[in-house]
Amino acid sequence: MTTLPADDIFSKYPEEISIERKPHGVLLITINRPDRLNSLTMPMFKAMADIWADVDRDPQTRVAVVTGAGRGFCTGMDVRQPDPTLDDAIELMEDERRRISTLLNMDKPLISAINGPAVGWGLSMALLADISVAADDALLRDGHTRIGVVAGDHSSLIWPLLVGMAKAKYYQLTSASLTGAEAERMGLVSLAVPKDDVLERALAIADDLAQGSQQAIRWTKRSLNTGWLTNALPQQELSAALETIGFASADYIEARQAFRENRPARYPSAHGNSHSVLVASTHNVAN
Repeated sequence: MTTLPADDIFSKYPEEISIERKPHGVLLITINRPDRLNSLTMPMFKAMADIWADVDRDPQTRVAVVTGAGRGFCTGMDVRQPDPTLDDAIELMEDERRRISTLLNMDKPLISAINGPAVGWGLSMALLADISVAADDALLRDGHTRIGVVAGDHSSLIWPLLVGMAKAKYYQLTSASLTGAEAERMGLVSLAVPKDDVLERALAIADDLAQGSQQAIRWTKRSLNTGWLTNALPQQELSAALETIGFASADYIEARQAFRENRPARYPSAHGNSHSVLVASTHNVAN
């Protein structure tokens, strides 16, 4: 990583979010927890919501590229961290609302270099980029329903627009996996390339955009996002609110416990308790 001056706008970000300035105004953002497949802690969610406003106002940045360190892109929330409190879940919902709104209204292009598994929030981050370059063998999965919560990061916002409602419902409801090559054929990602070429290709596209007409590129992005995506924000906010409620559910508690015990989850709502939402305090959603 390039050492940033103390007064650089990005110097405040933690080491789990590595930032490097490339030639011609290209900014490389790397989610940097390779030992956890770049899964996010609660503070990292907040940082990844803040960073896009800084990208947009940074005079040195023309194009941003986001990728993951090591063999993964990002596998969403780190389920090994303590269970979120209700306050944590509400804060996460607000961070996500801010992240997605900022991304859609950011004039500067964003490219995702999906070098490996992208799951949950990680897939959201990858798909909400303006251009997505995936490894042809990368595993992509929404995964939310498998942990007993609504796909609130991006589902209703972006999937139907990219692949149509039938495919969106199949992959969102089942949490089925697909590869980068399959995603390209469906139109879910822009390009699929060999794994070793992902970052190089993404940076080459970014460099080309950075040396193009900035006004034309940015206003084209704005015209495409306005209406197509920004009009769907109320749907996204509903799904995010429902996901937040899900963090207080018995299904979510069971899913996390099953993961820790390396066993299949036995969702209470699938076994005769269809209203298995716990009454959560602001201090503890789960034991």
